[in-house]
Amino acid sequence: MTTQLELLSEHACFGGVQRFYRHASSAIGLPMKFSVYLPPQAQAGAKVPALLYLAGLTCNDETFPTKAGAQRLAAELGLALIAPDTSPRGAGVPGETESWDFGVGAGFYLDATQAPWAKHYRMESYLTAELLPLLASALPLDAKRIGIFGHSMGGHGALTLALRHPELFKSVSAFAPICAPSQCAWGHKAFRGYLGSEETSWLAHDAAALMGGLSSAPYPGGILIDQGLADKFLAEQLHPHLFEAACAAAGQPLTLRRHAAYDHGYYFIASFMEDHLRHHARQLLA
Repeated sequence: MTTQLELLSEHACFGGVQRFYRHASSAIGLPMKFSVYLPPQAQAGAKVPALLYLAGLTCNDETFPTKAGAQRLAAELGLALIAPDTSPRGAGVPGETESWDFGVGAGFYLDATQAPWAKHYRMESYLTAELLPLLASALPLDAKRIGIFGHSMGGHGALTLALRHPELFKSVSAFAPICAPSQCAWGHKAFRGYLGSEETSWLAHDAAALMGGLSSAPYPGGILIDQGLADKFLAEQLHPHLFEAACAAAGQPLTLRRHAAYDHGYYFIASFMEDHLRHHARQLLA
């Protein structure tokens, strides 16, 4: 195994292995942690498709593997699961731990352009240009078959990174994503802090705006979104209807499922995880 990756722990899981790693990130300029689930097929030496999961506000690299219940079906389908942290840790930026929705645990999966955040808060470059290539070289992952999904802030990240990097990601889905961050309080706070006050620059990281600028479907195999109707953040922060309208205008196939009684948490995510894994498997294993 490459010396670039420090294996922190590993656990046998459904015939595969759940691992937790740390490495020195050149994009971030700090150590970063992430988790990887390798299914049994990878243990046999075959290169397997991988799904990159982006977690939400206040979460970290351990949230998805411990709460989502994804490994059993990933083992059956032969999918690797990658879960990075949600922000840099230990950057020492003044105020980075003062808010739960900005700074530590809230990197919003973009590259900050404003001081003092720009030096370390470079999550888009970290994921797309560093972590995925590193893992494809160090582990039995097929770099040509990578999907992306996520929850809340991570759903925002999944949609925007998929739209910004369609050559990298072959499939995309999301749970309760922040669909139009330029039009909600979470997005205003993050974008103003990381990107500055010029609101036109925010649209490059807004899923509804990105989709609205397209004239054809970047994901003809379809995008899947699940949203709970008992989600306390739905009305003010998430705005899936705006992304739905943008997809319709662009001709992008979208399955947006609205579920009565479900909230914003991981019981909701675990309830529909199988559908998301099968959605990705249909496109990555075709």
